[in-house]
Amino acid sequence: MLPTAETEIEYDKAASFVVPEKPVYRKKPVYDFIKRIFDIVCSVLALIVLSPVFLVSAIVIMIDDFGNPFFVQDRVGKDGKIFRMLKFRTMYKNAEEVKHTLMDMNESDGVHFKIRHDPRILRHSAFMRRMSIDELPQLLNIIKGDMSIIGPRPFIISEQAQLPSDRLLVKPGLSCYWQLAKPDNLSIEEQIALDYKYITNRSFGTDIDIIFKTLKLIFSFGNE
Repeated sequence: MLPTAETEIEYDKAASFVVPEKPVYRKKPVYDFIKRIFDIVCSVLALIVLSPVFLVSAIVIMIDDFGNPFFVQDRVGKDGKIFRMLKFRTMYKNAEEVKHTLMDMNESDGVHFKIRHDPRILRHSAFMRRMSIDELPQLLNIIKGDMSIIGPRPFIISEQAQLPSDRLLVKPGLSCYWQLAKPDNLSIEEQIALDYKYITNRSFGTDIDIIFKTLKLIFSFGNE
């Protein structure tokens, strides 16, 4: 059950905030094996079908700000393993360099850095973000084995350092519970609670349910 404000909570000394009740982690070797096959097959098929989207996206990014259309960043994966996560670049090439000048505009109350109208964002990237097109290169991370289709989202090293390590018991994914719950409106405690919920309840049925709800959410955004 997802912890609520009334649920007994404990303080994780590795984090800078109060975190929800710990997840119940059970080893599921058959589930993990079949899920790995599912991840590879679906990712390969998606790369083939979506190859025109990849091409158009790369061209649009280079028109807005010429250079490498991909953004590569170190993220923390299962068991604390560091991996290089791929995304389509939706910001100007110097975005990370000027980030420190925008810290007083941060609208997030958690470990994220969020600005609703971020001046670093490219002209045409709002649509890419709304439709989650910028996340598609992570299909390559899934094939490599660093990620799964469904799992807690991976944080950058400095952010994960402020979070409990037991959210790293499973592979990170493209989508999970808190992506379905307007993540910009969730506190970091609520996001961690949803990660714990997935770790405790992960199953084939849970994964398929999240996949369909994620697709429904993406296409509903597209119709707004």
